[in-house]
Amino acid sequence: MQRVLVTGASGFIGERLCSRLKAEGMEVTALMRHGAEGPWDSAIRTDLSQKPLPADALKGIDTIFHLAGKAHALSETRQGESEYFNINTSGTRRLLEAAQQSGVQRFVFFSSVKAMGEGGDLLLSEESPCNPDTPYGKSKLEAEQLVLKGGYVPEPVVLRLTMVYGPTAKGNLPRMVQAVDKGRFPPLPEINNRRSMVHVDDVVSLALAAATQPAAAGEIYIITDGQPYTTREMYERICTALHKPLPEWTFPMPLLKLLAKLGDAIGQLRGHRFMFDSDAMEKLIGSAWYSPEKIQRELGISAQYRLQDALPEIIAGLGITPRKNP
Repeated sequence: MQRVLVTGASGFIGERLCSRLKAEGMEVTALMRHGAEGPWDSAIRTDLSQKPLPADALKGIDTIFHLAGKAHALSETRQGESEYFNINTSGTRRLLEAAQQSGVQRFVFFSSVKAMGEGGDLLLSEESPCNPDTPYGKSKLEAEQLVLKGGYVPEPVVLRLTMVYGPTAKGNLPRMVQAVDKGRFPPLPEINNRRSMVHVDDVVSLALAAATQPAAAGEIYIITDGQPYTTREMYERICTALHKPLPEWTFPMPLLKLLAKLGDAIGQLRGHRFMFDSDAMEKLIGSAWYSPEKIQRELGISAQYRLQDALPEIIAGLGITPRKNP
């Protein structure tokens, strides 16, 4: 890599990726919808969901990291569902067409394990069948097919990310940390669910390996730290990082399920989802468990961070001061 393009450069992952690329001597061009300052040499302002790139926008670019897209949202509408395909699928096609015209060699597409769906208690790998059950997941899977089978670039790579954690205020994990700190997160019992996650800096390192190693061309890799976490384990680790004692009681699961059904009913009456319903409960207590074995085997690289390593930085970034040890 010498000259690279990063879409979604101003986002949580994108900015960390650009900083790493610059540190390694790359010339970085950022592509974004709105202007922003950041660790890049130049920027292109455009909306891939609305129009093609200018003819010479990718001149001299040898590698593209495509992060831009519409992320999974808690509250869906019919209009929102169509936007997933317009942004995630059609936008990717427009970028691929421009890459083909400019002779871009490698195209690293940041997808999601949502393109596969969730296997419950089963450990899923790249060989598992894909059964996405959300518009977001379906739009990502269609975009993957364009990247890998469209013939636009000679060296396409797809990265399926699990939940990414790190120093940000956005996402489910920071919300959970804030809720635990304020005593608003119920101390659920251990239900032995499994959820995969990965630190943002590991995402960057694994993406760079996928962008530079010849063996990665044409492949799909799941990106996870390899450590499945139960909801109870996450809760306990957060309490420990906050120096907060664990409650001596646990929240009854039947009551949690009853509250979820009540949320479903409220959502139907309002015409859009309530903050806690059956889908939110599933994200809380369900399993989404994925294997990092393929990227470890083929590229010889694995994640270095675990949740407990990152929690102090996450807590500090949220402006929370852990309680003093007794």
